[in-house]
Amino acid sequence: MSTKKAPFFVGYLPVPRLLRRFLLGVSVLFVVVFAAVGLTFGVAQDDPGEGAFRFDYGRQTVTGVIELTPYPLVRVTAGNDRIKAGTTLMLAGQGKGSVDQRAIPLAGKLAKVSGVVLERGDLNMLQLRGGQQGISAVEGTAPTQTSEPLGRWKLAGEICDGKCLAGAMRPGRGLAHKACANLCLIGGVPPVFVSSQAVAGSEFLLITGPDGGPLPKSAYDHVAQFISIEGDVERRGDLLVLRMDPETLEVLN
Repeated sequence: MSTKKAPFFVGYLPVPRLLRRFLLGVSVLFVVVFAAVGLTFGVAQDDPGEGAFRFDYGRQTVTGVIELTPYPLVRVTAGNDRIKAGTTLMLAGQGKGSVDQRAIPLAGKLAKVSGVVLERGDLNMLQLRGGQQGISAVEGTAPTQTSEPLGRWKLAGEICDGKCLAGAMRPGRGLAHKACANLCLIGGVPPVFVSSQAVAGSEFLLITGPDGGPLPKSAYDHVAQFISIEGDVERRGDLLVLRMDPETLEVLN
């Protein structure tokens, strides 16, 4: 019969050598396991994409025609080295605010706009500077702007707020972003539909009500969910606009 005593831990005494080895091994195992679990969860997440505030571009100032879709945007007529004529930029204010009060009086008119670009792929938005520094009328006759009807489409994808999606937040989409997206949309930030398939070369479409008015309130319940929707699509410059039919909205599994 062995008379060797098993190691025993007493709080006010030094830890026995054999127990020290055991505790060290368990500690290392915990670190490795938790690191592996963290890495697994990280790899499983969707790529947040390349969207970002492009502060590296510097402040951008261009001239164009202000349009309401009903969300404010500018169709650039006189650009610069970074933003070319023919580009269509959605407009947003600081934080979760819109620029409606400043843009509506200039609808259909030439205006100078200035601010910081948010960019994700071919989705572009301009966060305006405050007051007249951000948007102001300029002299001249606004050229007539046309839109190109692209027919009726049935699409699958997700409704997001355009500002966070373009780069104000990352990833800026998905259920984890639902509350933030709804606050942005309530504040007047233009909503964007992210299509799972390209429409005329783009996966991003500014989304409105069926008559071209604001996004129906009923759609807010389905922001950040994977849905299917039908509606008429038109091209405004290089921006696509989807006039959704609320009756066709369906949540997909």
